[in-house]
Amino acid sequence: MNFAVLVFPGSNCDIDCYKAVETTIGEPVEYVWHTSTDLSKFDCILVPGGFSYGDYLRCGAIARFAPVMNEVVKAAAAGKFVLGICNGFQILLESGLLPGAMLRNKTLKFRCHSTLLRVENNRTAFTSGYKLGETIDIPIAHGEGNYYCDETTLAKLKANDQIVFRYAGSNPNGSVDDIAGICNERGNVVGMMPHPERAVHQLLGSEDGKRMFTSILNTWREQHGAAAIG
Repeated sequence: MNFAVLVFPGSNCDIDCYKAVETTIGEPVEYVWHTSTDLSKFDCILVPGGFSYGDYLRCGAIARFAPVMNEVVKAAAAGKFVLGICNGFQILLESGLLPGAMLRNKTLKFRCHSTLLRVENNRTAFTSGYKLGETIDIPIAHGEGNYYCDETTLAKLKANDQIVFRYAGSNPNGSVDDIAGICNERGNVVGMMPHPERAVHQLLGSEDGKRMFTSILNTWREQHGAAAIG
């Protein structure tokens, strides 16, 4: 299985994503520059956190027009796996791959700390290794993580089981309905503000993010008739 980690000017979590794939599942992984126009060799595309293009205009608003994002849209339409983390989530929202928008944190302060999430949907390629309703420890690091959508969109997210993660207990940014992560209707595109790539070993404070990467690989292997990993 081949993984791509996109790199925009201002990305700063690309190395974390690369290392998470390398250390958790040992599958081939490559950095892909924002000017790339071919993602055909990749099975999963990781859109990492950071401050793409300095977060000018809005978070992700300029990155949405990078040539590589045209290819991400095509890959998502083809059923390939796409995971946007933090700024990556913001980019997926701006690109129209996921519904809604991102606002400044309600406190107007940057939040960087451990956060508890509740798994609301474990039927995606990214969450199949978790138990439904399980509480996991995944850190956040963002200033604009306040997810917003109108009531009609929220009702649709609920009806289609597109809310993947909610904050368990304290909501750190004021996001609507405590949403921490969502997916598209097909379930192959997920965006989340917390950083699973920073929670893949107890030395980092939690290894709850590791199962996100093993879930992706196991789902891909299942689809291709290969044996799952433990």
